[in-house]
Amino acid sequence: MTTVLIKQVIIQDPKSPFHNQTVDIKIENGIITAIAPNIDSEAHYELVEYQNLNVSQGWMDCSVSFGEPGYEDRETITNGLNTAAKSGFTAVALQPNSLPIIDNQAQVKFVLDKAKEHPTNLYPIGALTKNSEGEDLAELFDMQNAGAIAFGDYKKAIQNANIQKIALQYVQDFDGLVISFSQDNNLKGKGIVHEGIVSTSLGLKGIPSLTEELHIARNLFLLEYTGGKMHIPTISSEKSVALIKEAKAKGLNVTCSVTVHNLVFTDEVLTSFDSRYKVNPPLRDEKARKTLIEAVLDGTIDCITSDHNPLDIELKKLEFDMAKDGTIGLESAFGALMTVLPLKVIIEKLTAAKTIFGIAENTITVGNKAELSLFTTSNEWTFSKENILSKSKNSAFLGQNMKGKAIGIFNNGKLITQ
Repeated sequence: MTTVLIKQVIIQDPKSPFHNQTVDIKIENGIITAIAPNIDSEAHYELVEYQNLNVSQGWMDCSVSFGEPGYEDRETITNGLNTAAKSGFTAVALQPNSLPIIDNQAQVKFVLDKAKEHPTNLYPIGALTKNSEGEDLAELFDMQNAGAIAFGDYKKAIQNANIQKIALQYVQDFDGLVISFSQDNNLKGKGIVHEGIVSTSLGLKGIPSLTEELHIARNLFLLEYTGGKMHIPTISSEKSVALIKEAKAKGLNVTCSVTVHNLVFTDEVLTSFDSRYKVNPPLRDEKARKTLIEAVLDGTIDCITSDHNPLDIELKKLEFDMAKDGTIGLESAFGALMTVLPLKVIIEKLTAAKTIFGIAENTITVGNKAELSLFTTSNEWTFSKENILSKSKNSAFLGQNMKGKAIGIFNNGKLITQ
């Protein structure tokens, strides 16, 4: 195994004794063996040198979709993991929305086998209900034993409160985590964008924030009743933030995430009727966006996800109301976040998912496993089609100004850079 020497890199890790220092990092057999102001290079060393290079603990994206098995035309696991690696992510949590749905231990083992030997670690999320149909619980215990880290039906809220209650009670026997996407389908109806001034002016059917908030309130009541732990993904509204803040103050074991696109965009971008901006939950107004930013800063929102969802052109290049919800986001995540949040907060929120999902951290210090995200912070650039690494090209961030750039990762003894 090659010895890697990362030259003149700024360490961004508050838990490391070398935090904020510019140093060289020597890695042998996947372990950090030296950190010093200057380490002499030898012929067999693989050098990593970039201007304004920074390094942090490895980032984890807590919600990605890859398609395989069943939708390999959208994305394969191999290319998805390569995309994640070059986008700075050492770990991803894979959603179960493949064909077949990941709702049993055989499917969990299949995706884990596909991801073996890759620098980016893949952690499967098992479906909460069979075939994600919301009627009967899936094989949760068996899936956790096979390697699933949590259970949830991707973009499908459990409408039956009793099933939600039983799931929260059942998983406590083996310390399982329930992911509760929150959406009242009856209130959503045929809505396709945020209900507000923009939806009215464009003549598009709206999705009120209440759709999300009512379900979050119900799920938090159930959590208070049952105990256990719950993760609420991709929240989007002011009241959702308030409800979760209140639940945390009560001592409930609840965490939540927000998407990069809900932090960067508002429903104002919909005036072009571009289906790349059609996502679920929808882009909301500026007041909601600012509230989400504040909730990231004050710690109410625990982690940030790209909610990477590759879709082929036949599903996106349609009339706006016919197009499928979703955007890719791994490639643009870091550069987009740098335009709205401080670096320290971005790193904190891109690494926090490990704690939520019970995955070990690796502090940047001598003797530890090297699990590193490499990036720059100063350069400004525009995201274009050339920057898309995914098989699918449905990015909401095309044409967006970015700041800083993910360079790649070192993990599992391997270096991947753009």
